[in-house]
Amino acid sequence: MSKPMDQLVLVPGKTTLEDLFRIVTCDDLHISLDRQCRPAVDRAADVVAAVVKADDAVYGVNTGFGKLSSVRIAADDTAALQRNLIMSHCAGVGETTDHHTVRMMMGLKLLSLGRGASGVRWALIESIETLLNKGITPVVPSQGSVGASGDLAPLAHFAAVLMGESEVFYNGTRQPSGPAFKAAGVQAIDLIAKEGLALINGTQFSTAAAIVALQTSWQLTTTAIITSAMSTDAIMGSTAPLQPAIHLLRGHRGQIDVASTMRMLMAGSEIRDSHREEDTRVQDPYCIRCQPQVTGACMELLRQAASTLQTEANAVTDNPLVIADDKHPNGGQVLSGGNFHAEPVAFAADQIALAVAEVGAIAQRRVALMVDPALSFDLPPFLTAEPGLNSGFIVAEITTAALMSENKHLANPCSTDSTPTSANQEDHVSMAAHGAVRLARMNKNLLHILAIELLCAARGIEFRSPLKTSDALAAVISALRTEVATLEEDRYMATDIATAANMILNGLAQRAKLNIDMPALA
Repeated sequence: MSKPMDQLVLVPGKTTLEDLFRIVTCDDLHISLDRQCRPAVDRAADVVAAVVKADDAVYGVNTGFGKLSSVRIAADDTAALQRNLIMSHCAGVGETTDHHTVRMMMGLKLLSLGRGASGVRWALIESIETLLNKGITPVVPSQGSVGASGDLAPLAHFAAVLMGESEVFYNGTRQPSGPAFKAAGVQAIDLIAKEGLALINGTQFSTAAAIVALQTSWQLTTTAIITSAMSTDAIMGSTAPLQPAIHLLRGHRGQIDVASTMRMLMAGSEIRDSHREEDTRVQDPYCIRCQPQVTGACMELLRQAASTLQTEANAVTDNPLVIADDKHPNGGQVLSGGNFHAEPVAFAADQIALAVAEVGAIAQRRVALMVDPALSFDLPPFLTAEPGLNSGFIVAEITTAALMSENKHLANPCSTDSTPTSANQEDHVSMAAHGAVRLARMNKNLLHILAIELLCAARGIEFRSPLKTSDALAAVISALRTEVATLEEDRYMATDIATAANMILNGLAQRAKLNIDMPALA
C-alpha cells in the first residue's frame, strides 16, 4: 500500500513562509488551493465575462497591452489575444530555473489567483494544481524579467505549458509538454479573456526565487553560529564578549540570539578555561569578538526580508484587478494599477544579498585567523602538523577569499537600477528578478566558505588535545569525522570540502544531534 502524499493547502492571505518552505523540502507534496476561495474566484470571472460582452474598452480584457493598450480588440478575438500574448512573451533566455523555484512560483500564482481579484476561471486554477501534483514542471528560463510589469517572460513560459506548448520536466526528462501531458493524462487549457494577463502580470517568479534563497540563507546563517563557535575555541578565543549583559544593553534580537546560542554551544569547554591566566592577548580580533553583532545583524536583515516576502507571497500582483461590486452594472469594476511592480521584492533580495555577503566575509576572516601562526595562538601554520612538507589549508583559505570577494560584488544592489522598456510605457522597473536569481550563486559561495571553516575549526580544536572542547562542539566534530577523516597529511582537498558542504546542506545541527534550539526566522 502506497504512503499517502503530504498535503499543503494554500490559504490566500494567510499562508506563511513556513508553509511555503515545504514546497522545497518535500518533493512528494500534494498542493491545492483552499476551496473556500472558489466563490470569490467565480464572481470575478463573471465580472470579466460581463465586460467582454459590454462595449467599454477595458485594458487587458479587450485591448492590446502596454504601449498597444489603445488598440481595441473585437469580442471574437479576445481568446486569440490571450494566446498571442503568451507566445510573444515567451522570450526568456539563460539557464533553466531550478525545479523548486518553479514549483514555488506555481504555488504563489495559486495564492494570487485565489484572492478572487484576477478574473480567471476556477478551471485555470485546477490546471495549475494538476501540473504540480502530476510532477510536471515547466521549463522556465531564468533571464528576461526586469521586475515590472511583473515577471513577464518567466511567467509566460509557465503559462505556455498550461496551453500545451513549450517544454517540461517529467519523469526525470526534459521533453515537449504534449507527450508529457499525454503520458500523465493531462489536458491543456485554452485561455480566455484576461487569463493570459493574469498569469504573466505578477511578481511570482522573483518572489519564488527570493523565498527559496531565503530558506537556504537562513540555514547557512544559523550554521555560521556553529562554525564561529568552533573557530573561537580553536584559537582559544575569549567567551567574555558573549556575556548576556553586553547584548541586552544593545537590545537587538539577532545579536542576543547569536550570543546566547554560542554560549550554549561552548559551555563546558576546557580549552577556554585552560588559558585564562597565561593568555597575553587583551582582546580577540573583531572576527571573533564581534560575531554576535555581525551575524546577528545579518539575521535581522533576513527576518525583515522574510516579512516582506510573506506579504508578497499572499498578494495579488497582476493588472488590471477585478473588484467585485454588486452596485456596478457588470457586478464589479476592472481597475488598472501597478501591483506588478516588484520593488518590495527587489529590496528584500538586496537585503538577503547583503546578509549572505557579510556572513561569508566574517567567516572568511576566521578561516584566515586559524591558518596564520602569528594570530592563531600557537596552532601550527596552515593547520598541518608538518608544515613545509605539507601545505595543509593554504589554498582552501585562498578559496574562501575568492568566494568572499565574488559575493561582495554580487551583493551590489539591484534595486537601485532601472531602465525604460516597452517604448517608455514601462519607464521604471525594479530589477527584482535578477536580484533574486543571483542569491542562489551567493548561497553556494557562502556554503563553501562555511564548509572550509568547519574543516579548519575542527582541525584546530583537535590540535588542542588533550584539552577537550564542549560536548556540543565535540558532537559536531564527531559527526564530521564519520565522513571526513582528520587531515594528517595533504590529500585531494576538494572532496573534503564537498563532503562538508553536503553535511551542512543536510543539517549540521541535526547530524550532530545537538540538543540546542537554533534561532528561528519568524
